[in-house]
Amino acid sequence: MYHAQSQQYASLAEAARREQNTERAREFYRLAAEHETRALRALEPDKTRTLGITSVSAVSLWFKAHQFEQAQLLAHEALIAPFLPGFAKEQLQYILQVIWAEEARTQAGIDFVKGEVLVSVSGGDVVSGGAPLELILRKVDEVSRIFYRIIEMLLNQPFRRRGAPSSEIQEQFRPWLLQVPAGSYQFAVRVERPKQLSLFPDFAPGVDRITESFLDVVRASADDPEGKLVELVPQEDYRDAFLKLTRNLAPTGKVFGKLEMRTSEEDLYQPVVLMPANRETINHAVKRADLDRRKAEGQEEVRLNGVLRGLQLDQDWLEVNLVDEGARPVRVYGAGDVVDDVVGPMVNHRVIVNAVLKSNGRYEYRDIEREE
Repeated sequence: MYHAQSQQYASLAEAARREQNTERAREFYRLAAEHETRALRALEPDKTRTLGITSVSAVSLWFKAHQFEQAQLLAHEALIAPFLPGFAKEQLQYILQVIWAEEARTQAGIDFVKGEVLVSVSGGDVVSGGAPLELILRKVDEVSRIFYRIIEMLLNQPFRRRGAPSSEIQEQFRPWLLQVPAGSYQFAVRVERPKQLSLFPDFAPGVDRITESFLDVVRASADDPEGKLVELVPQEDYRDAFLKLTRNLAPTGKVFGKLEMRTSEEDLYQPVVLMPANRETINHAVKRADLDRRKAEGQEEVRLNGVLRGLQLDQDWLEVNLVDEGARPVRVYGAGDVVDDVVGPMVNHRVIVNAVLKSNGRYEYRDIEREE
């Protein structure tokens, strides 16, 4: 009886949320949480799976009602209960992490756009609560670069090939890094709501689509770059940039094996999971068009493994010290169209450059990716 009533109130809450009636939705979620908690109390202790499912449901409803204290009390009570199923422990711990991130946001006194992205890396050198500093700094930077590109695209800005985002965009849309408790290694990212939204009058209705668009574009880049991504990002230059930025974000399997991005609204947005296989999918999409053209011209691609030591994109070249040839420097031409966001973080790191060796001994650029 209690569970059925909870479901009715939750349905009313979802309808109110779709209508963007936040206060009404939270009140219905509160009523749903009260009835789901009563349903939990009425369960027999030997029904462990049902206890786990109902515990997660009740805590989630308290969270959606923004009753954070009630949600945390019930979550901790459930976590210390004997025989709680493993899946329920994992989900309750995740909800607690989201609550703590939300509380951190409130304490900061900063207004953010809708939605946060909780990023976790696991496998390889990553341990519970710890990861190589260089790896995490790089992933934070890569996430930030994609966020800025999403914002520029939504603002219908001309594609930026060189330099940083405009000072206006950097000042008004600041990504924030929020700490979350250890669970592999995790961090949360949110975008600050512009204090002067009047600077972007046409964008006001869409400002809360930033996080949703970020997740949609990264998912499409990783899973369906030649289908869904084309639908989401019809502009070829933006699409190419998102593909290569997502490839940078994805693991190769050498340092870590999995990157996952989640949001608190998992009923609306499923987690985005990046694995080494996604990197291969993206590589295939990036190379397909160029491969067709090279076949027509009778050209053969070569792979240059080395350290990226320098680049002069305005002068159309980059330089790689080949690791298998005593750090012999090789200059690769035709790199003028490379996007700063993609290649800039690779300087002084191991890379793989795909190039064409011309008859005059000159290397012509085709693609570049970081080698972990």
